[in-house]
Amino acid sequence: MATRTNELDAEDRNSLPESAFAFPRERKEPLTDTSHVRNAIARFDQVRDVTDAEREEAFRRIRKAAKKHGVQMTETRWQELGKPAAGRKSSDKPKSKAQLYSEARNRGIEGRSRMTKDELIRALDKKR
Repeated sequence: MATRTNELDAEDRNSLPESAFAFPRERKEPLTDTSHVRNAIARFDQVRDVTDAEREEAFRRIRKAAKKHGVQMTETRWQELGKPAAGRKSSDKPKSKAQLYSEARNRGIEGRSRMTKDELIRALDKKR
């Protein structure tokens, strides 16, 4: 496994047991480390051709992996996962600069380390 980037190459991914994935039948959304758990949360609603029962099971798997890897989850139902910030209640706290930076890193936004909080927000909005 490429540890510097937390990316799984095809061989690593293929060698994982089904239990390592949020969606085992599709082998989608590996839950092997913090970065992958965060990606599974963010991309949950992008997984296609799965039943509500499979989503419910994937939600349980993601919650378990989040707890194991120290990833905070505020969602209490699978229907809340992967929704963009615009879809959240206005009472939700705004994201910190560190949270915005992490999201920018996950999306591959270049120059993020030199950006202000407002610049990160604009860059992330452009990538939507």
